[in-house]
Amino acid sequence: MIRIIQSFDACRDFVCGFYGDPDFSDPMLTNEEQLQNNLIASIEKPDKHCEWGVFQNEQLVGLFAFLVLPDEQYMQMLVGLSRDKAAYQEMLHHLAQNYPSYDADFVFNPGNNLLKEQLEARGAEFEPEQQKMVLGTPVLGMNTAGVELLSGKYIPQYLAIHSKDMYWTGEKVVTAPDRFRTFLAIHEGKVIGYLDVTHCFAENEPYDLFVLEEYRTMGYGRKMLAKALEMNHPSGMMLLVDVDNDPAIRLFKSMGFIKAAHQNTLTAHWNVPEHN
Repeated sequence: MIRIIQSFDACRDFVCGFYGDPDFSDPMLTNEEQLQNNLIASIEKPDKHCEWGVFQNEQLVGLFAFLVLPDEQYMQMLVGLSRDKAAYQEMLHHLAQNYPSYDADFVFNPGNNLLKEQLEARGAEFEPEQQKMVLGTPVLGMNTAGVELLSGKYIPQYLAIHSKDMYWTGEKVVTAPDRFRTFLAIHEGKVIGYLDVTHCFAENEPYDLFVLEEYRTMGYGRKMLAKALEMNHPSGMMLLVDVDNDPAIRLFKSMGFIKAAHQNTLTAHWNVPEHN
């Protein structure tokens, strides 16, 4: 049975029981800021969030928090905690019954085969596993020539090269200056790369780093990241990178990032089917 969770106190002990679990801990719930933004906010802001508990014989066996945007028919799982196969089945059945045609994203622990198998059975598409890296001691004072903050005159060029296959498209980033800073790589007056990075959290995150292929040996990616670290200081920063992307991992290590143990993520995209 699925019920709406009315208070964090009702699930506090259940949540604490997953911390440190190598397979079922939630990589979206690793610090106090994530707890507040991804779980507690789901209760306090029901206009944009839903938090459900799955119960068996009055015992909580699954806890799921989602960001839900009806106007965009989009939802994202912010928290998913269960060691029970039936709880995942019931949660996905609930989504199928109540959110047909929505695009649903799931970010979860790669060791969580219970959720992975259920999503695979429903035809979800998976991205490569990603390694979480966190900023240790940042490397500051690097050369950032050719890097500028996004301004009005560059918006058309920025939008033209921005990745479209993601939730935070260039158009959405431009309308969210309270959340994002965007750094541009400029070569002879042309936008040849960009970095979208949050700036409003205790631990900020680069969402998208891109350089046009013909300019990728000129150090612009490093320069944009260096400028982002400079402006982000003294806040923390984390990022996600494909586990097999050795060049990017080397770049981030050289900038002061270290691998976070047991915090890798797997992302799945599911188009909730329409009702027959």
